Order: sequence, then structure tokens, then C-alpha cells
Amino acid sequence: MKSQEIRKLAPEMDPLRIGMGWQVEDLDKPQILIESTYGQSHPGSAHLLELAQKACAGTDAAGGKGALYFATDICDGMAQGHDGINYSLASRDTIANLIEIHANATPFDAGVFLSSCDKSVPAQLMAIGRINIPSIMVTGGVMEAGPDLLTLEQIGMYSAMFQRGEITEDQFLFYKHHACPSCGACSFMGTASTMQIMAEALGLMLPGSALMPATCPDLRDVARRAGKQAVELARLGLTARQIVTKESFENAVMVHAAISGSTNTLLHLPAIAHEFGIEIDSDTFDRMHRGAHYLLDIRPAGRWPAQYFYYAGGVPQIMEEIRDQLHLDVMTVTGKTLGENLEELRHNGYYETCARWLKGTGLKRTDIIRTFDEPIGTDGTIAILKGNLAPEGAVVKHSAVPKEMFKATLRARPFNCEEDAIAAVLHHDIQPGDAVIIRYEGPKGSGMPEMFYTTEAISSDPQLSASIALITDGRFSGASKGPAIGHVSPEAADGGPIALVEENDLIEIDIPRRVLRICGINGEMKTEAEIAAVLEQRRQNLPAFESKYKSGVLKLFAEHAVSPMKGGYMK
Repeated sequence: MKSQEIRKLAPEMDPLRIGMGWQVEDLDKPQILIESTYGQSHPGSAHLLELAQKACAGTDAAGGKGALYFATDICDGMAQGHDGINYSLASRDTIANLIEIHANATPFDAGVFLSSCDKSVPAQLMAIGRINIPSIMVTGGVMEAGPDLLTLEQIGMYSAMFQRGEITEDQFLFYKHHACPSCGACSFMGTASTMQIMAEALGLMLPGSALMPATCPDLRDVARRAGKQAVELARLGLTARQIVTKESFENAVMVHAAISGSTNTLLHLPAIAHEFGIEIDSDTFDRMHRGAHYLLDIRPAGRWPAQYFYYAGGVPQIMEEIRDQLHLDVMTVTGKTLGENLEELRHNGYYETCARWLKGTGLKRTDIIRTFDEPIGTDGTIAILKGNLAPEGAVVKHSAVPKEMFKATLRARPFNCEEDAIAAVLHHDIQPGDAVIIRYEGPKGSGMPEMFYTTEAISSDPQLSASIALITDGRFSGASKGPAIGHVSPEAADGGPIALVEENDLIEIDIPRRVLRICGINGEMKTEAEIAAVLEQRRQNLPAFESKYKSGVLKLFAEHAVSPMKGGYMK
């Protein structure tokens, strides 16, 4: 055990452990890092201390000794509407860095990692790949829906409706006061829910434990069992990189297609793969989504809150439906293959437990998770678009795009920040046929915030939702829907063509052909050569980008972040 080797090298280790309450007999046990994002920072992390303590009790019961560590995350929801959102993506890499420090400054024999939300789950997965010790994840589940199945992603829509005078202030206050009735991640298939599912799809969680309701007593048992399994993994010496392979990531991408997962997964899975020494790029997503069956009827693209996912059988049921597309021989944290886990779940009462919860909804399993033969869609849910506007690519969730916008030629309306763009939308300065372009919002530009309020203002406007597009080098909330194209790369701050677009240029979108390009100048169609010449002339007059961040973590992030299409991580 690594911890025992360190004790021989550092004689101070034993007295320091004893000084914090360990008994002498604890020193010889497998030492387990219990790393969580607990903090009173948001509903996704406020309940994790109890789960961490359950995991610690599990390690102790299995003959190990757990130690609680914390790297608290922030909430994208609370960071909305102000410059706090600029810290969101940078917080992912910062949490991963802190966990690396925790794990390597005082080496442990294994780790249990507990988190729930948008950046904390990918941060912990990145850290697991980097530190490469025996590791198991426990995700904090999802909150319950409010009255009439109200969920948080609807607040952006109601906010836009209130600002346009379509609902009263009292109505708006009711929605705000009832959208988050419990702890857990937000109850829709946003980034938090998607990444919890990705953690299980990679083989790093106990089968069937991703995205359980946070209030469900079964989740406490999962945390305890994960603590026990961490001790077993330590004794086996089964490290994270021995479990997670390229085939594991391909399984995750196929599950992502089946659930209509967040577009932010294209930032996170490549960054996680990088830490495991594996390359997964945007083209992998585009290739694997083509022809993939989309099965999950969960908001924002579907009808139901995310708490119903577990009731319908969770990740295992999704995998059963697409099992012919999966690598069933990959290893998992159970010490068994994925195929063996799925077989065991059929006989250990897992699906019967889910069915008891489902009964209270009045729905059938297939109302939530469709069968493979009766899918919602058959061409995945995302596409990677390329062209002279996005030479390295851009991402669109086509399952949320109105069919009218699959092929379109639009007038460019460029804005150098989101604040100006949303003001134009709300004040009806944007008209049908416009392409709202928001630039200088990529990792180097402003930290890559999400354009949530702008997408909600557009998608909630019946005149605009099927007649314009939003194109940005920033990103979107996992709750976003509508004609939204993000991660345009190279970004404007890096000299990408999106910085060269001018008012009334013509923008072609062709999702079936995977095209995003400038096809005209000042309202007139031009040849590729003519457009290239104009863009080169504009480039000569483009002022050099000067970052507004002169110190602190966002300065470091802006200087070191790679392209959004490569994962936006700090190199």
C-alpha cells in the first residue's frame, strides 16, 4: 500500500494522524481519500457531507480508514446574470488541481469522490484520471420537481416573459420560490445530470447509482457501499486507468446520444480523456451520434423531470436498450465487466426497486425511456458543424432545433458580449432571419460563460424561436434549447473568423451537411474565394485582442486554456 510506504519515508506522518484523532491501530489500515465538493454553496453540494460520512463509515466497516477532504464548487445558476459565470469553467480545472494536491501531498491507497454538478463531476473525473489511484464516484443525485413538475430551467423562460410583461411579478415570484424544493442537481437533463450519467457510463460508479433522487434513502446505502468497495479496490490495486479505456469513453458517447445529453459534455469528456491519456475529440461525438437512437423523454428536450430517470431504470436501462452498440467487456469499479454488471442487475432486485418508485408517477417505463425500436429520434442529438466561420468546429444540439432552422441563410447581427445581445433580443431589435452572433466569450475571451439568458429569451419568443439562430464562441447551459450553435472555434479572442463577421454578412447553416459558413458579404452572396479575400482584408484591420483579466485565476485560464473543441482545459 502506498500509504504504508510513505509512513516509512515520513516519520511525522503517524503522530500527525494521531493528532487529528486516529487511533494507533488505524495507521496500518488502507487509507482512503474521501473527497467531496460539500459546502453551503448550492443544492447540489449542501447535502454531500452526510454522503461523505456514509462513505467514510463504509471504508471503516471494510477495514480501511477514511479521511474527509473538501474542494467546494460553485453554482452556475447562482453565477448567472453577472460576471460570476466567467469563473465557471475555470473552476473545473481549479477543483481538479486541488484534488491532485490533496491526493499527492499525502498519498492515499484509494479514493471515494462525491459531487453532483456541472463542473464538480467533470473536475473529479479529471482528477481521478490524473492521480490514477483506485477510485470510485458517488454522485449526489437530482432534486425533486416543484408544483406541477416545475423545474429550474424554466425560470429563464419565466424571467424573459416577466421582462416582456407577459406574466405578473407575483407569478414570477411563485415560480422562483418553488423551483428548487430539495437538495440535489437541477431536475432536468442539463450538464449536471448528464455528467453524473457519464461517470457511471465510464465504469467509475456502482451500477445504477447515477442520478438517483437526492432525497432517496437508497442513495445513502450507495455511499456506504462505495466506501467499502474503495477498500476492496485498494487491496486489488485496480487503478482508474486500468478501468477506463478508450472503449469506456465510446460507451459514454453512445449513452450521451441516447439521453440527449448536454452540449457541455463536448467540453468535459475530451478534457477527462486527456487526463487518462486518451484522445476523444468532437469528431468522435459527431461520428458516433450519426444513426444513434435517442430514447430519453426528460426535460429540457422532453416532458419529464430528471428524478424520473432513476424510476425508469437509470443508466442500466439505457444501456440495455443500446447494448448492441456498447463494449460490454470493459472493466468497472465492481471488479466485473459492464456485461457482467448488467446481467447481475437483472437478478438482484434493482429494476424491481425502480418500478416501485415509478408506480407513484402513474407512468410506464417506456414513457420515460423509450425502447430502441421506438425511439424519439434516430440520428443522435448533436452535430459538429464546420466551415469558414468555424474551421475547428462548432456544436449544435439538433434535437432541440426547430426543423425550420436545419437549413437556413441568415443575416449576421454580431455582438462583442452577451449583455448587448440579450438587450437587443428583449427590445425587439432582432428580427426573423437574423443570426445573433456573440463573440469574445470563449475561454481566452472571458472564461467561456454560458449564454443561458439569451437562449431562453429567444426560445420563449414565438416570433424568434424558429426563425433566428444564436451563434457563439461561448457555451450554453445544459438546459438550453432552440437554434443555438456554440463552441465556435477558433474563438474570437484567438483570432478566429467569428471575430471578422460584420453586420449583414450572410451566414449559412446546414445541419444535415454539418456546415456553418459565411456565404455572403453585406447581404450579397459571394464565392468562397471572394469571401476569403474579404476576411483576410478585415483581419489586417482587426485590433489585437487585449484580455480584461490582469490578475487572478481568470488571467491564468485565459493564457493557458486550449480550444473549446479540444475541451477548454488548461495546458
